[in-house]
Amino acid sequence: MVKKFRTYLTEKIPTSPKAKVVACLVVSIGLMVTIASMKKTLIVNIDGKEKEIVTYKGTVEGALQDNKIILDSKDKVTPELNSKIGKNDKITIIRAKSIVALVDSKKLSIKTAEANVKDMLKAEGIKLNEEDRVEPAVNTKITEGLQVEVTRVETKLVSEKQQIDFDTVVNPDENLDKSVTKLIQEGELGEKEVTYKVVYENGQEKNKKVVGEKVLKDPKNKVLVKGTISTLVLSRGGDMLKYKKQMSMVATAYAGDGITATGVVPRRVLNGMSTIAVDPSVIPLGTKVYVQGYGYAIAQDTGGLIKNRKIDLFMNSESEANTWGVRSVNVYIVAYPGEC
Repeated sequence: MVKKFRTYLTEKIPTSPKAKVVACLVVSIGLMVTIASMKKTLIVNIDGKEKEIVTYKGTVEGALQDNKIILDSKDKVTPELNSKIGKNDKITIIRAKSIVALVDSKKLSIKTAEANVKDMLKAEGIKLNEEDRVEPAVNTKITEGLQVEVTRVETKLVSEKQQIDFDTVVNPDENLDKSVTKLIQEGELGEKEVTYKVVYENGQEKNKKVVGEKVLKDPKNKVLVKGTISTLVLSRGGDMLKYKKQMSMVATAYAGDGITATGVVPRRVLNGMSTIAVDPSVIPLGTKVYVQGYGYAIAQDTGGLIKNRKIDLFMNSESEANTWGVRSVNVYIVAYPGEC
């Protein structure tokens, strides 16, 4: 522009010495006015710190270059670098900071000028799903050296079939010896469908919780019967006594005439059923027993002194009763009233 102006003056203005001096003065003044009009004073804010710069350039980029303000490719500049500028305009620069992001099993080194974690993730194209977890929180301010970790969280409903164990039921059988056990019914496994709520973090199972069960097939119990009868060898000849229960008791003896508590005449039968007196709360009246050293008997009588684990054995004479005295004996329950 200055060259064209000088050429114009050379061609249009007379070439006398005086005229040339005048022309030079005019050119100098014009140049000074033009340069003065191009000068701009600007405010530059870099990460919150302001300073004043002077430039003769017409764009943001030119003004920064004029003042040797070097930019990183990730620095954020407002207004944009190609924007026109005028006097007293303001340029804001946010310097990019180096951070580390741990996401999808990768360690990413990132430079960003975004204000917070959320904006940084968006700018870097790192998408978050609804359940994903970010540490620190997404509203955390970006600072130099910050480490951001994204944990991918996914919840699924998973169903699987499982066996249902059967129970074993053992029923007593009073007709079998207690050493005998018989199988009545084989057990069968059942089947159920169990639904779990499974939480995965970065593809690894983190938590598993049952949220539903549906029985597809009921199990069938295994049924056994087990004898309750105990056996006692009574003689060398092999006579066997089958009994339901054994009790250790104190036995005394009595003799005499009269009627028992059950209304019968007491008796002593060596090879049959004799009469004994009992505490009915321990041995019910009418129970058939075998008394060690005495033989088979029926609980047919009671007595004022016969309490708890005491019994009184009927004898045919006072001498037999005295001979018996007081003894500790085993009493075997053979049958309860009504069983035989």
